[in-house]
Amino acid sequence: MMPAQIILLKEGTDTSQGKPQIISNINACEIVAEAVATTLGPRGMDKLIVDGHGKTTISNDGATIMKLLDVVHPAAKSLVDISLSQDSEVGDGTTTVVLLAAEVLKNCKTFVEDDVHPQVIVRGVRKASQLALQRIRDIATHVRRDDPAEQRSLLEKCASTALNSKLIAHQKGFFSKMVVDAVMLLDELLPLNMIGIKKVQGGSLEDSRLIAGVAFKKTFSYAGFEMQPKKYTQPKIALLNVELELKAEKENAEVRVESVEEYQSIVDAEWTILYEKLDKIVMSGAKVVFSKLPIGDVATQYFADRDVFCAGRVPEEDLRRTMKACGGAIQTSINKLTSDVLGRCELFEEQQIGGDRYNVLTGCPQAKTCTVILRGGAEQFIEETERSLHDAIMIVRRTLKNDTVVAGGGAIEMELSKYLREYARTIAGKEQLIINAVAKALEVIPRQLCDNAGFDSINILNRLREKHAKAGNMWFGVDITKETIADNFESCVWEPAMMKTNAITAACEAACLILSVDETIQNPKSNVEPPGPLPGRPMHRH
Repeated sequence: MMPAQIILLKEGTDTSQGKPQIISNINACEIVAEAVATTLGPRGMDKLIVDGHGKTTISNDGATIMKLLDVVHPAAKSLVDISLSQDSEVGDGTTTVVLLAAEVLKNCKTFVEDDVHPQVIVRGVRKASQLALQRIRDIATHVRRDDPAEQRSLLEKCASTALNSKLIAHQKGFFSKMVVDAVMLLDELLPLNMIGIKKVQGGSLEDSRLIAGVAFKKTFSYAGFEMQPKKYTQPKIALLNVELELKAEKENAEVRVESVEEYQSIVDAEWTILYEKLDKIVMSGAKVVFSKLPIGDVATQYFADRDVFCAGRVPEEDLRRTMKACGGAIQTSINKLTSDVLGRCELFEEQQIGGDRYNVLTGCPQAKTCTVILRGGAEQFIEETERSLHDAIMIVRRTLKNDTVVAGGGAIEMELSKYLREYARTIAGKEQLIINAVAKALEVIPRQLCDNAGFDSINILNRLREKHAKAGNMWFGVDITKETIADNFESCVWEPAMMKTNAITAACEAACLILSVDETIQNPKSNVEPPGPLPGRPMHRH
């Protein structure tokens, strides 16, 4: 008698498990890596991605492409998430994480097919990752912080290495200085949201500028605005979260009046309240008034008559940055506008930048904030410039916090690969093969750099292996400009050691995570019926 079949999961549930499942997950990750592989390095290609709403994005930033790729495969999705963690932690190196993880998985696929237990592979990969991290710590170069000139040149080199692989690589000298200046203006915590980036179409990239203070676009204004002065030296600045306009009564409000005089007194009271507020602001000595809420036409004209500049509906982040730069505090009432809650700056003026007018505050006493105004032709181009600068700013912040650097251009990966190969010879068992597989996987970075530039990768990798085998050549990597190999430390292709340690950790974590999943259970999508007419109601056709 046959045993009754036990139905455990809902009908239509997709279950796949065992060795084929691991191999299928590895293949999915390889496909994700193929999507971003060609964007790596100074000669990387760009991707044009059109989302569901028809918005086009042109980018070669790994993180942006990963966000826009709508990956549905569960294992590949976890690879995407881990690579995005690299973006939020370090800011650069997302493509590196995806490529390394996929290559480690690809090299371990043969072991899975040969029935090596996944946990043995995971143990070997973790061991290799620890050895690589220790090696980076041993050979990374420390930078002297006591010499500001040397520290600045190091930061500029790290920023230009980060910008090398971006669309704006030709202007990297101009932008790397700007990025370093921007980060140096921040306080010790280096908060990223204190660097405002504003985009203005038109002009050339070289017209972009850094303002050591706050700049934001002119807000919506009423009549009377043009009569206000547009330039002040050493003004006091009032930052408000108060509405300065007459408001219509609520729809359901009811006031019973017996005579015209009573009605008039209600109207007068409204005006009196508004004028009292305006009087208090002017009496406080403030010459520039910013409010998060609207400033109406009466208030605008009132301020104009008294030579006071005002702007309503200022975005909250800009108001906060103004507060950080100029001092003072954002007030929600007008009653206590004393001089300690008013901000100050050396110069306030309204400037024409491209087709827009900007309010610019410079010479701020507590300036721990700055604004980068980007110029350029197409909208997509300016957006890509912003993404590139974000990566460079993150790298400079990291280098300031962790003062160790390594050589880029595949040099550190080749050195780690050689080190792991040498270590693997000293141990027995399966671990030897797995550490060798990770060592081989690390070579994917220099190989992909060569492939993307159109070089003969086999020839260049052989020469690099030969160089690294000899003592004292550990910083040799790919020289993209001359199609050869060179000492990248001498060529100033520097990257923060923190970025490499994070990338290797993230890649090995991703590989271990995907190797340790041996079953996927996917519930069937529930078929939700579209809502029909309500029951009991006949549908009328007009």
